[in-house]
Amino acid sequence: MRLLRNYIFWTYERGSFHYDVMVTLILLFLFVSPRFIDFKDKPVTTIPLQHSEVLVKAQGGQSNEARFVYEIRVDDLHGAKTDAEIKTAILNIIEPMAGDVTLQRYTPVLDTKGHVVAYDATVLR
Repeated sequence: MRLLRNYIFWTYERGSFHYDVMVTLILLFLFVSPRFIDFKDKPVTTIPLQHSEVLVKAQGGQSNEARFVYEIRVDDLHGAKTDAEIKTAILNIIEPMAGDVTLQRYTPVLDTKGHVVAYDATVLR
């Protein structure tokens, strides 16, 4: 009982055997527990924070073409609802920055509640 009480109240001197056991148990918990405990954490999607701010990510491409993904906030599309309106609004935002591009596809970016907050537009230059 005394041994357990000393472990709980951390009364052992630094460098002693029992101190090393406690530190080892703490380190094991820190490094092993994420493998077995589901903390239900998910990575946060990177969405442009300001209006009219566009996030550009290089996606690669062939030798003579460049492929980029532009992330555009839904608010910047000015209420575009149909497929044609969304494509036109995306191109109106991207072309002043990138020049003449071809929109290959766009995919919605959802927040944690399932609402569309932005679009990832893959374009070819």
